[in-house]
Amino acid sequence: MPATVNMEIPVDVLESARMTLREAKLELAIALFAAERLSLGKAAELAGMPVAELQMQLGARHLGPHYDEADAREDRETLAALRGV
Repeated sequence: MPATVNMEIPVDVLESARMTLREAKLELAIALFAAERLSLGKAAELAGMPVAELQMQLGARHLGPHYDEADAREDRETLAALRGV
């Protein structure tokens, strides 16, 4: 089991936000993913849910995968190499 760090959140803060602890972890995971501080896999781990479930949550918020022009260029080069072009 990986090492963990505990974070204390006052119950009244969660109550004021009208959130459960699970919802707060999900929000933190989504925020860190959106800020490109966590990968999809690590964000899912933080949220305590399967990657597919987190992807659904991200899709509902119109947040897509981290994929930029350099990634597209690399993919195009890889495909060309695989085709022998």
